[in-house]
Amino acid sequence: MRHQTDIDKMNTNRNLFFMSLPIFVELLLQLLVGNIDQMMVSRVSQQSVASIVNANQIMNLVIIVLSMASTAATVILSQYLGAEDKANSSRTCMVSILMITVVSLLSTLLVFAGYKPLYKALRVPEEIFDEASLYLLIVGACITVQGLYLIFSAIIRAFAMMKEVMIVSIVMNVMNIIGNAILINGWFGMPRLGAVGAAISTDISKLVGLGLMILLFVKRTNVKLGLRFLKPFPVQIMKKLCLLAVPSGVESFSYNMSQMCILGIVNSFGTMVTVTKGYCSIFANLAYVYAMAIASATQIVLGYLIGAKKIDLIQKRVNATQKVALAACVGLAVLLFLGSNYIFLIFTDDPEIIALGRRILFIEIFLEIGRAVNIVMTKCLIAVGDAVTPTVVGVSFQWGVAFVGAWVFGIIFDWGLEGVWVAMAIDECLRGLIFAVHFKKERWKKVFRSVDD
Repeated sequence: MRHQTDIDKMNTNRNLFFMSLPIFVELLLQLLVGNIDQMMVSRVSQQSVASIVNANQIMNLVIIVLSMASTAATVILSQYLGAEDKANSSRTCMVSILMITVVSLLSTLLVFAGYKPLYKALRVPEEIFDEASLYLLIVGACITVQGLYLIFSAIIRAFAMMKEVMIVSIVMNVMNIIGNAILINGWFGMPRLGAVGAAISTDISKLVGLGLMILLFVKRTNVKLGLRFLKPFPVQIMKKLCLLAVPSGVESFSYNMSQMCILGIVNSFGTMVTVTKGYCSIFANLAYVYAMAIASATQIVLGYLIGAKKIDLIQKRVNATQKVALAACVGLAVLLFLGSNYIFLIFTDDPEIIALGRRILFIEIFLEIGRAVNIVMTKCLIAVGDAVTPTVVGVSFQWGVAFVGAWVFGIIFDWGLEGVWVAMAIDECLRGLIFAVHFKKERWKKVFRSVDD
């Protein structure tokens, strides 16, 4: 009875809000790990900013694929915790750690072997090619560290310890800022390394973050780890993880590949436009980060509801989350647009960049309407076991609408970066409409039953 009461308490709007706040801070700080590099390097060189923009496009591809495996672990683990199944909770953790390690190592090999053709495909300007390559290789060397950090934070979040994960993120980001200041600017007798210094600082902060996360896992969870949980190998758990992670990974991979190709189009407009795109992407991330937080918290709650067999409460919870996400995304996008003349001064005083950026942030308001729905619906569909629908719809529209539209509006119609953003806004809004209709009709229940069985 107490377990059921705890789950009912977890499913309240008040509790979800308090769950989402630490996740919001954590996601905001994770976002800053990469973007702080751009902010601090922008004071040294705009070309170095363009180098980081291109390198981060590839690293984001890797990190989001790793995040899908972590998300799958959170979903499955929260279901077992909701059902009070300790043995399968331990098996889920072991299989997840094994999976993320293998995927991380393979990703590292792919980055080191394929960065040159990728950069050429992106049409990275010759003047930033070497610096962008060095930044990517240094950051790419720590992909396994990043993967393990993500999986341990996913496990700890499944135990609803959001504040603890937030504290680790704060420590990691403070270290990154201090390291950037020293290595980018050459303080305390260190060489002035620019973008390379930012990459080294990022790696060190991630390594410290992983160490703290492992310590937190050992001290604060009751999960037992050991090879005995892999004997015999838990095939069903691996299957459940793959049913969620693989389709989601394909969708995320497709999204980032389409974004890389779109970046190739943007690069053809010149370095100034690429830099503007980088700054606008940072502000766009700020607009939807709370939607990501509350959707992630909802995903964990849905896992507990599924584990406790309280399926009838899912639709109401998703609807409530969707309203909050829409208000947050659109509201923040409007505020960013209204203050755009000032916030761009954080990075640059170039009037061309500021003027173009302001026009982009106006289009961003409409883009966020669709993105808010996409974020919530995608995470909730994954939580209930339907990872196929977001994948099929996502891949189709990312290429058929966003990429093709960026080429048509940006190049053929000669609308430049504004045309690219219009295409991405149309993509987000159409996908959001499809997901909302799909979830409202409760078609996911057929998929849920088969996974539950």
